[in-house]
Amino acid sequence: MTPTLTPQLTLSLKPGTSWSDAWERCLAVAPEAFLDDRVRNLWAGSWQADGRALPATSPVDGSPIAGPPRLDAATAQQAVRACLDEHRAWRHVPLAERKARVSATLDALTEHRELLALLLVWEIGKPWRLAQADVDRAIDGVRWYVDGVEPMLAGRTPLAGPVSNIASWNYPMSVLVHAMLVQALAGNAVIAKTPTDGGVACLTLACALAAREGIPITLVSGSGGELSEALVRSPEIGCVSFVGGRDTGARIATAVADLGKRHVLEQEGLNTWGIWNYSDWTALTAVIPKLFDYGKQRCTAYPRFVVQRSLFADFLAAYLPAVRSIRLGHPLAVEQPGDPLPELDFGPLINAAKAKELADHVAEAISRGAVPLHEGSLSEGLFLAGQDTSAYLPPVTLLNPPPSSPLHHAEPFGPVDTIVLVDTEAELLAAMNASNGALVATLSTDDPATYARLSPQIRAFKVGHGKPRSRGDRDELFGGFGHSWRGAFVGGELLVRAVTDGPAGERPPGNFPDYHLMP
Repeated sequence: MTPTLTPQLTLSLKPGTSWSDAWERCLAVAPEAFLDDRVRNLWAGSWQADGRALPATSPVDGSPIAGPPRLDAATAQQAVRACLDEHRAWRHVPLAERKARVSATLDALTEHRELLALLLVWEIGKPWRLAQADVDRAIDGVRWYVDGVEPMLAGRTPLAGPVSNIASWNYPMSVLVHAMLVQALAGNAVIAKTPTDGGVACLTLACALAAREGIPITLVSGSGGELSEALVRSPEIGCVSFVGGRDTGARIATAVADLGKRHVLEQEGLNTWGIWNYSDWTALTAVIPKLFDYGKQRCTAYPRFVVQRSLFADFLAAYLPAVRSIRLGHPLAVEQPGDPLPELDFGPLINAAKAKELADHVAEAISRGAVPLHEGSLSEGLFLAGQDTSAYLPPVTLLNPPPSSPLHHAEPFGPVDTIVLVDTEAELLAAMNASNGALVATLSTDDPATYARLSPQIRAFKVGHGKPRSRGDRDELFGGFGHSWRGAFVGGELLVRAVTDGPAGERPPGNFPDYHLMP
């Protein structure tokens, strides 16, 4: 049975923000890409009404939205061949013209910023503030490259074939569209698969605006298993860029290693926050709600705290009030029509199946000995009367998840924190390195010398001192250690180097089967 709630306040959908409102605006802005009830695929330089459109629902309230028009493997292969033809022409377009076209695309994205953000709310459940930030980071980040790309491209040439992008659903703009536009700026045609779980309309609109400016973009939908032969193994592909889980990433890593193909594979890891000889609890309390942004559905989320046992009572006194202040609910629900959209830490998870899976993991961990320290309630959320809330999960905090639980060793990708207690520095480091490599980590300690001594032993690409680390923007580099990353590192000039050819024998910084080279 679908769970429903009776809210304490009488809330309604803010006028002008419904899915039908957003869809009508898409039809008006880009009629070439949107049909009456579905989106088109973009390949061979035109929008194609092909593929089998699957039904989809919004995580916000379970209502129907546009699903991805899935192509078969043969059509995807045709799209890749056509993308190679576009690549061979685009790589000879002068840089000044490429910059002008990308700049015009950014202007168009800026004009339609609020529509792109509204699509992200409905398709992947981002609260309004975070949806706007996703769009803004894409625009601002690519502008930084437009302004400074000349020295990054000195002595370098585009790849022999287009860049193939396969990315997760959580950051369609600031990760996927950002990467695609920088890849095109560097002289490559680009091809992307829409994420299976959400974001197809937002990506379709963004790509429509780019295609109008002559950017050689291909956007296709389909299952990873059916399209991987075309998007990963095709000889036409010059580089594979992947963002997602370790299982899929490992399969792609094996394929690209066998083919000797350029690759950038960002995978998940258990990012940890260590507490050792620490006393600034006010600072920790302030940062805890920020760590729940978007329900921790981020590759740089911190779901694990490793706490010195003697500090556990102080830690709880700082942590629990903060986690109890978390605000969740319907991202578009307001009390009065003129009210601003709510300031939420997170809305739904990506779908009801994920919420149930994570709730089941929590229940199983507790049944095997984990201690529940905090269990939030949906009754405290902001919801419309009678709305479907099956994709929502309130914050949960568990002490000592058992080794048999997925919550012990894997990233939950949801609002579930786990705490592990340790007594020695060796135990601290072992617990912080539980997943054999991570993207980010943080160590909170009062002693700078202790941080300087321990932080190099934490297997994360970025380690913060009492502060969270993020993927970064503009000139900040990004990568991972261990199984959290395969291939070339990115960020700053490294993103351009990853998708261009340099001097003969060049070894790009990255994590490769035969070497690991830091920038």
